Amino acid sequence: MKVVFMGTPAFAVPALERLIDSPHEVCLVVTQPDRPRGRGRKVEASPVKALAEKHGLRVIQPQSLKREPVAALIRDAGADVAIVAAYGRILPPEVLQAPRLGCLNIHPSLLPEYRGAAPIQRAILDGRGETGVTIMLLAEELDNGPIIAQQRVDILDDDDALSVSNMTAVLGADMLIRVLDDIGEKGAVESVPQDDRLATFAPPIAKEEGQIPWGDTTMDIMYRLRAMTPWPGAYTYVNGRILLHIVQAEPLWENEAAELGDMNKAAPGTVSSFKKGFGFTVRTGDGHLLVTAVKPGGKKLMDAPSFVNGRGIQLGDVLGPAEE
Repeated sequence: MKVVFMGTPAFAVPALERLIDSPHEVCLVVTQPDRPRGRGRKVEASPVKALAEKHGLRVIQPQSLKREPVAALIRDAGADVAIVAAYGRILPPEVLQAPRLGCLNIHPSLLPEYRGAAPIQRAILDGRGETGVTIMLLAEELDNGPIIAQQRVDILDDDDALSVSNMTAVLGADMLIRVLDDIGEKGAVESVPQDDRLATFAPPIAKEEGQIPWGDTTMDIMYRLRAMTPWPGAYTYVNGRILLHIVQAEPLWENEAAELGDMNKAAPGTVSSFKKGFGFTVRTGDGHLLVTAVKPGGKKLMDAPSFVNGRGIQLGDVLGPAEE
């Protein structure tokens, strides 16, 4: 089959790689315009564009799907289907209808759960033990199109948003080829409608959501740390002044917490002890978090014992929001 591929970030790369290696023909790649990236703000191509150009595929980068003739280009390419994987924009009706059999989307959740832009982060933030991948036919409403295929994925205790994204990207790529092969054999797309009554939503992550609310439970803080990795990162301020990213942490064991005495009555966010060779602990809403790796603002990642030894933090310091 002739396929148009629409995607932008690293999540979409495994699907395009599998398509290139498959019998299906990628007749056009649509990706976001080159943008400034990283601390140096150097203009760079998207990961999808880099891969497409490496294989000599035709690439377009429209600023607008409505004002530019994207639908006409898809029709002119003779596309049977379009594959959408984290493209980054909502497709207008004329683009949805341009491929002969419609547009298929790879979505990293078990739809109708977690419709929206941040399904992986929201699932981890909610403490979920599983997510999945859904391949669906795109419709005009957000992520509500009929489901073609679905597969579950466990979220392990040491998973973060990056590891789950990588896992679901590879799984989605494998599922996509099986779906396309099936469509090619049958000449039609078979799907079942979603149950809108079960729908939940996953709005985009705001940078401010990385700030740690120390009054939350220890496990909720752990969920936040994992959900906000790699972006925007879980962060706090030391005594309201010094930015500190918490990179690695774990709940302090109850028997160790019991040894902290009056620090068990300290306000959430208080640095409650130093653990030689491990780092420092912080009082939470229901216990203590053992911090083992940090990244101070403007500095490199370091293990927490080095941060303590460098007097970056003191017993009794308070972690929390920045001073007004």
